[in-house]
Amino acid sequence: MTCNINYDIVATGSKGNAVVVEKRILIDCGVPYKWLAHHVKGLQVVLLTHIHSDHFHRITIHRLAKERPTLRFACGEWLVKDLVDCGVAMKNIDVMASAANHYLYHGFTVSPVPLSHNVPNCGYKILFHDGRKMFYATDTNNLNGITAKDFNLYMVEANYGTEEIQERIAQKKENGEYAYEHQVLKNHLSKEKCDDFIYSNIGSRGTYVYLHVHEDKWKENHQ
Repeated sequence: MTCNINYDIVATGSKGNAVVVEKRILIDCGVPYKWLAHHVKGLQVVLLTHIHSDHFHRITIHRLAKERPTLRFACGEWLVKDLVDCGVAMKNIDVMASAANHYLYHGFTVSPVPLSHNVPNCGYKILFHDGRKMFYATDTNNLNGITAKDFNLYMVEANYGTEEIQERIAQKKENGEYAYEHQVLKNHLSKEKCDDFIYSNIGSRGTYVYLHVHEDKWKENHQ
């Protein structure tokens, strides 16, 4: 099904994350400025999730604030100091205080969604005033207690397959090697959990995109 929400996945994965939605919303900013340069003029707001550098590129954020002095930046309270340190004016920061609250922008409303990671993190629900809805979540162990019924677009992490990662852990254990995959299991969402969430929420008008997929799998699926 063709998605009726326009999006451009600038990058996704451990090397950087940035998605531009409807040419005016940037979700995550973990890439060099030049990757975003042709989008900058039309941006209305930057939605930030957490402090990790593949989602929060300090030099790029500083450049965005300099080039677009009226650009809005939205985030949880845990990122406010870092944004100010990057040169973003406090008056341009919208602090997303609670998932129960809705934050109004021109043409759409944003709600934060708390996520379980190894640092404070959130996803977002974006409700366009013409009725379209999208959900975004990456870098989380689970989506327990979160619902997004009948949304038009789901952009959700599907970082690994459970069977595959368990095989890698077992092989490394046998070889006496360190298995970083243990941390992946704690801090990232499996494809199985992603699919469970999507299939329990998606309706007949919905579509979905896997994000933060292992790099080799992403290339394989997007050639």
